Amino acid sequence: MNDTVSAALPLTSWQGEKATYHLVIFTGPEAEALAGHALMQRLEFGRRAGFGSIKVTARIGATAWKTSVFPQKHQSQWVLLIGKKVMRAEGLAPGDTIEVAVTPV
Repeated sequence: MNDTVSAALPLTSWQGEKATYHLVIFTGPEAEALAGHALMQRLEFGRRAGFGSIKVTARIGATAWKTSVFPQKHQSQWVLLIGKKVMRAEGLAPGDTIEVAVTPV
């Protein structure tokens, strides 16, 4: 399953102890597709990646990078962290709705 999952998602921020993190959260059919990929990966390789994550190539606008998405709430939500370099390159700010595409690798 190497299908790209795309969605228009709000960019949110979360204040951690040491930094502010920017992220988007996949829910609904997009989260189900990612959970399906995680299941297939587990069946094929017999193990889970760190924190149940899936390695992906992410794309926002003209910027693409390799990263991971992380499951939340029993895989009904998947979190993609957005780094400062991507934020600057694409002119993003918290509250923006952005087109995000992730392709499992």
